[in-house]
Amino acid sequence: MLIGEVARLSGVSARMLRHYDTLGLVRPTGRTGGGYREYSEDDIRRIFHIESLRSLGLSLREAGRAFDDPGFTPSALVDDLVRRTRERIARETELLSRLCRIDAAEPAGWQDVLQIVALLQDLGSKSAGKRQRAALASAEEVPVPVEALVEAVLSESDPNVAGALRWALARSGDGGWALLAKGLASPAAEVRERAVQALVEIPHEEATALLRDALAGPDIVLRGHAALALGMRGVADAVPTLIDMVVAEVNDVDAADALGALASCPAQAERIAAGIAERLARAAAEPSVRRRLTQALADVPGSTASSALAELARDEDRGVALTAAYILGIRDER
Repeated sequence: MLIGEVARLSGVSARMLRHYDTLGLVRPTGRTGGGYREYSEDDIRRIFHIESLRSLGLSLREAGRAFDDPGFTPSALVDDLVRRTRERIARETELLSRLCRIDAAEPAGWQDVLQIVALLQDLGSKSAGKRQRAALASAEEVPVPVEALVEAVLSESDPNVAGALRWALARSGDGGWALLAKGLASPAAEVRERAVQALVEIPHEEATALLRDALAGPDIVLRGHAALALGMRGVADAVPTLIDMVVAEVNDVDAADALGALASCPAQAERIAAGIAERLARAAAEPSVRRRLTQALADVPGSTASSALAELARDEDRGVALTAAYILGIRDER
């Protein structure tokens, strides 16, 4: 079979077939009287085998070795192909993400594109100073796509850079909710905490909804961050967790402040006071807990809180009793 017909049947161009011949990969078995290459069935079969191996990513040299080296075993080469393919996919995925981010920023011209690329590179810099400057610039100059900001927030370990990134994300107006929700569900505790800290600084309904999810979740650290933020946003579901935080002495001052903010609503004030009174009954043998709960009642109005304070003013622990009496005195003056 002549080279033209082989090219037509195999889909391999005549030029490539000649290249195979030059490399010694597929040398036609015969020649016609006029000197033209003539391929046998075995030659054509070898062409198809080489093309099959090339489709797996093998180079021509590797494909030739696979056929001609009797001691060749495919396992090591296939493992290497798997590794190289994964690396290529990772590079292509990163490139695709970068292009999508640039497209999302809707650059008006190439100067904008170059600025966005520079900011994205600085966000991934090893220098904390560069990352922080990029975060600040992203809110003031050419906006960085929100996905890039969220990914930077979730991966940032430097507290100063993290603060700048959360500030930039809050100013962006679009919190990248899907990525933040994914961050809340991350198997890494530090990523979950970074996600909830970012949500705390975003005054948006979607952020509040995700904070509610965190409040209902199993992670005690996330529940604490969420409760403090939701309490200041007037979400009553945070009350039990806030009282737990006072009892456990975990950000207890901030938790008491959040309870005070919630207590501006009379119905919530009674609920908070009742919850604290119930915890006081359980904490009878722990003066330090009673003292913190007494202080938490300071900004909770209503008869239930006053009754609890009156009982605490007779507490066997002098510190608790004096604190409760002092708070009652201030309430009487009011």
